[in-house]
Amino acid sequence: MQLTGILQINSYEKIKEFLNEEHVGRISTIDKNGFPQTIPMNFVFLNDAIYMHSHVKGEKLDNLNRNNKVGFEADRELEFLPSYFEDPHNASLADTLYISVVIKGIGSFVIDREEKTIVLNGLMEKYQPEGQYDPIQPDMKVLDAVSIIKVTPQTIHGKYKIGQNMNSKDRMALAQKILEKNSSSSKQTLKIMGFEVNDDGLKMIDEPVW
Repeated sequence: MQLTGILQINSYEKIKEFLNEEHVGRISTIDKNGFPQTIPMNFVFLNDAIYMHSHVKGEKLDNLNRNNKVGFEADRELEFLPSYFEDPHNASLADTLYISVVIKGIGSFVIDREEKTIVLNGLMEKYQPEGQYDPIQPDMKVLDAVSIIKVTPQTIHGKYKIGQNMNSKDRMALAQKILEKNSSSSKQTLKIMGFEVNDDGLKMIDEPVW
């Protein structure tokens, strides 16, 4: 079965929701020898663009100055599905439920102090939602001590695999196995799959369509 279309995230709102929840993304730039350099970064998604803060010097900044075409991705492994879920003798049946977003875009440096301020406060709000800090102001010297990288997307592609390619009976059977496996991520995975866990067991409350 060709799963490419089924696995595609069609909702831009779901993509934004995912990017707003993830704490680590990876930016890829092209180094001086033509090789991709991929670095994990904290990031915030604001006004339809990816923003990251960085030191004012570094290889990725040099790369961007030479070539502003970049890649960016964020992903989340929801649940590893051991092969014995299907067949205790066939290791090739092991699988993973996941969500991922891949962006191709143009990288640039934010110079405007107002935009820098918005980005840095956006990063603080994302990573420290409990507050307890003084918001950054445009006249603060800290703005001169950091670089802000902006990735303006040219294409955004999201993929997710949470059982949407299965019929209701098989999806329920898979959910039951995930519940019994009882990993640290099981309950959150089941919620994303459209299931509710209560005293009576599992209940399907939503179709997993993004």
